[in-house]
Amino acid sequence: MKTAIESGDREFLEVLHRREAATVHELCDQMGVTPTAVRQRLNRLLGLGMVSRETVRAGRGRPHHAYRVTEAGRKELGDNYTELALILWRELRSIREPEVRERIFDRVRGAFIRQYATAVRGESLSDRVSELAAALGERGFDVEVDDSGDLPILRENNCPYLELASSDSSICEMEQAVFEQVLGADVRLAQCCLEGHSCCEFHPVPYH
Repeated sequence: MKTAIESGDREFLEVLHRREAATVHELCDQMGVTPTAVRQRLNRLLGLGMVSRETVRAGRGRPHHAYRVTEAGRKELGDNYTELALILWRELRSIREPEVRERIFDRVRGAFIRQYATAVRGESLSDRVSELAAALGERGFDVEVDDSGDLPILRENNCPYLELASSDSSICEMEQAVFEQVLGADVRLAQCCLEGHSCCEFHPVPYH
């Protein structure tokens, strides 16, 4: 499951990573914040496994703690594929041969379907929507299921492809097609962040 970090965590990790290792006081001096604020951030990142702590004993002075970014923290710092995704998508869309282009998009769509289909096995549509939401959540999507009506609604509180979709809405169509295949139902995109809504709502309807 992808770990959700707070807005200030990334900057904190970047500062610590550039220093390789640092004490609380060194981080205070560099970031201009209080020891309490630094310790709170460190404790949070220690709990997430993104920072490690080691005891340093030098000379006759008292031992002190030094902190450094772990492999998980380094992965978090490098986990930004937006620019690469935009370039790849635009290059795919620019392929001139329609048959080649569609074949590649079919494979991309199929890969998404296979990725989620293994986690979606429920007998009822409601079960399948809940399972899909859980699978999306494990990959860092901010999703929820609204079961207040006769049929469940899958709601994405943030568009996972907003920058890409802003330049090419066909990514929304692909996501909708993937959800249809995984859920085994018609899916209507009733609300979309691109249209100014606060979320994207997918309304599944059983096949007739």
